[in-house]
Amino acid sequence: MALPAMAALRVAFSDRRIAIAALPSIAPLFREHTNAAPDEVLIVEKATETATLRAARPAIVVLFPNSVRVAWAARRAGIRERWGYRAGGRGPLLTRAVPRPRGRLHQSDYYRRLVQALGFEAPEILPRVTITDETSQRVVALLERSEIDRSQPLVGIAPGAAYGHAKRWPPDRMAELVARLVASGARPVLVGAPGDRNAAREIESATGAAARLVNLVGRTDLRLFAGLLAACRAFVSNDSGAMHLAAAAGVPVTAIFGPTDERATAPLGDHDVIIHQVFCRPCMLRDCPIDHRCMRGISVDRVLDAVTRRLEAARAAPLAERQP
Repeated sequence: MALPAMAALRVAFSDRRIAIAALPSIAPLFREHTNAAPDEVLIVEKATETATLRAARPAIVVLFPNSVRVAWAARRAGIRERWGYRAGGRGPLLTRAVPRPRGRLHQSDYYRRLVQALGFEAPEILPRVTITDETSQRVVALLERSEIDRSQPLVGIAPGAAYGHAKRWPPDRMAELVARLVASGARPVLVGAPGDRNAAREIESATGAAARLVNLVGRTDLRLFAGLLAACRAFVSNDSGAMHLAAAAGVPVTAIFGPTDERATAPLGDHDVIIHQVFCRPCMLRDCPIDHRCMRGISVDRVLDAVTRRLEAARAAPLAERQP
């Protein structure tokens, strides 16, 4: 969601070298082609963050996280210009501290407003992640090893959500969706991080051995994961990082929202956001204290209809417009 803001900084500082400083879990993504187009990617870890920043010797650092710790690390690293939102009492650590915007904003707009408040243009654009040839070749090899027939439309399904169980559409609903997709001629594939393995196993158990379901959860690194998403014709996800990555890769997403606020974190672009409005949502709770009605109110028919429409549109699109 920060890619549009990063793209604006790339334009504003077109004559400068741009480095992205990111955690090890995120940094590899910037080896693919993104809006940020960095000249360099710095991998920062908490224990060595200050030393890494000091060694890079940047003249300016723009801090997207509202973190006192990150601002303190930047100051200790001796970076002359430290820009970011005045949040959490960290204003004295910054050389340009701008006030946080008021009101409800999409997270992407929140980042763009920072760039605008710093005096630069930051137009509304979509985040984009385009897969390198190297990663595309790795995806082809993975699909061959998994015995996936590429003549069938691949539908990615991300069953997990790091924030908490309340964000997850019930496994039995996911399992029924998988069975009906198989019956329609699609090839579902479960994707996600190692922490999503339990959710994937629940779906596998519910679908049974007869379902032609491929489980690749926890079997990809971040770059291969992004490439796998780009190979899909449609994608089904809870509110998660996988949802945003699929959208940035140009895949039509059917996003299932329960306790979280789609107005702040919906996937950017032309996607289907499915909610069941009840009095208590968005509650932002990790676990539902009652009966998970916001998620249980979303039927398999609604999700399947959205995915089917996207698959039909993909089949009708000219070959040149389709994702590799």
